Amino acid sequence: MIPGVAESLPPATLMPDRVYTLPELRYPVHLNAAVELLDTNADGGRAGRPAIHAGPRTITYGELQAQVNRLCHGLRSIGLGRGDRVLLRLPNVPEFIVSWLACQKLGIVTVGTMPLLRARELAYIAADAGTRAAIVIVAGEAKPGDTTLASLMTGHPERFAAESTDRDELAMIAYTSGSTGVPKGCVHFHRDILASADAYARHVLRPTEDDRFGGHPTLAFTFGTGGLMVFPFRFGASTVLSGPFAPESMLETFAAKRVTLAFCAPTSYRLMLAVPDMAKRFDLGSLRFGVSAAEPLPAATWREWHEATGVELLDGIGSTEMFHIFISSLPGRVRPGATGFPVPGYDCRVLDEDGREVPRGTAGLVAIKGPTGCKYWRKPDRQEEYVRWKGWNVTGDVYVQDEDGYLTYQCRSDDMIVSGGYKIPGPEVEHVLDEHPAVAESAVVAIPDATRGFIVKAFVVLRDARAARAGLVTELQDFVKRELAPYKYPRAIQFVDALPRTETGKIQRYILRRADVVPYDAPSAPASRGHE
Repeated sequence: MIPGVAESLPPATLMPDRVYTLPELRYPVHLNAAVELLDTNADGGRAGRPAIHAGPRTITYGELQAQVNRLCHGLRSIGLGRGDRVLLRLPNVPEFIVSWLACQKLGIVTVGTMPLLRARELAYIAADAGTRAAIVIVAGEAKPGDTTLASLMTGHPERFAAESTDRDELAMIAYTSGSTGVPKGCVHFHRDILASADAYARHVLRPTEDDRFGGHPTLAFTFGTGGLMVFPFRFGASTVLSGPFAPESMLETFAAKRVTLAFCAPTSYRLMLAVPDMAKRFDLGSLRFGVSAAEPLPAATWREWHEATGVELLDGIGSTEMFHIFISSLPGRVRPGATGFPVPGYDCRVLDEDGREVPRGTAGLVAIKGPTGCKYWRKPDRQEEYVRWKGWNVTGDVYVQDEDGYLTYQCRSDDMIVSGGYKIPGPEVEHVLDEHPAVAESAVVAIPDATRGFIVKAFVVLRDARAARAGLVTELQDFVKRELAPYKYPRAIQFVDALPRTETGKIQRYILRRADVVPYDAPSAPASRGHE
């Protein structure tokens, strides 16, 4: 067992597996992710094909290989090598990809970090991972004696023999976004990185070398690591890198760079839809699909995007622990509001708290088993919480599977609100609130109540802050009562300027449960004691 990694439970089954047998998920003992993603393309006839589009720059696979190899020599020259951990703190620029691939080729373990993290957060991750070095973007001119990427690459050969790493050797430690508190390090082996591409991307997206992958998730987040680097390079395609997300600039990038596969969060699709004359101003005819993850995709957003563009959004759920998406909508079989089906290569069950499979139509914990799985770094107690019942990964998400096999997200297990004896999934209430014309977005949590134990409280961001008024609170409550069972309506509503989010776009509900969320200067609804 690799030091610091809590051992997973043995791969015995709770009940007979239904995992697909996919020959492409069988890997040789010696496997290096960078060789498979870069050298296989550059040395296999694609040296002149584009790998990265970044602003006016286009970098071919041959050029990328030369840069990576020179950096490999440079990193080795300063004493870094196999098994060392190196922190990466860069935005979505080619240098991130060059650094990541060079580290993988050397057998160095990459520790990607979100660009917006501050010193305290970075110090925690660096100490927890035990990093020996960091590669960061620093503003200003280099001073004499500074070590820069350019200085590490200068004068070195453009060929480099990769380390013969093992398929089950540490390749990266990805830290969770901290949506529920302190980030946790999640270990991924070389084969985990490739398996996600060979399961999800190969069988759901079906990429070709002519595809262009684009979007806004940071490369340090596994949604971006997969969608904007691993997936395109696994199939000889190219990636389109862009700056921080802004609705109009993202649409401009999609149109100008002819992006075919877009990776964005649901909130981002909603913001792009709000751009005036979006469909007329931006030619999105190159798009084959839009991939949506990081939070549930509301049916209303799916329908509005499809109506405006004719492009299907493929909802998916993944986790940092599992590396990428393991349940996804399938092209041509999308049911708006449902996440979809298990990705080929993964087995999925909906279970009760004791690990028994629940009947179709009954809510329960989703459990996953497949070619990737949770391996927490130095967190054996959390490992036992996540990996249960002899190898099943329990993500904490509550799902319902219908008779047709569609899986529909209900809530996080800790977001199920029990009020007056009723169980109320918070996201179900959010989706209805988001359909009201005055609402831009919402988040629902449980707050203590002396009579009911807990009540539903909604935090609402309005499309126009000037609309905030006491009468609107009642209007929103009545709107929910008309669409859902009356006991589910939010008995308290607070208008806020914005919802607290992690850098990856996930709502930080644990912050909303506190009492110090700053509202608009407008009345909020008191907790109603009236009839349902």
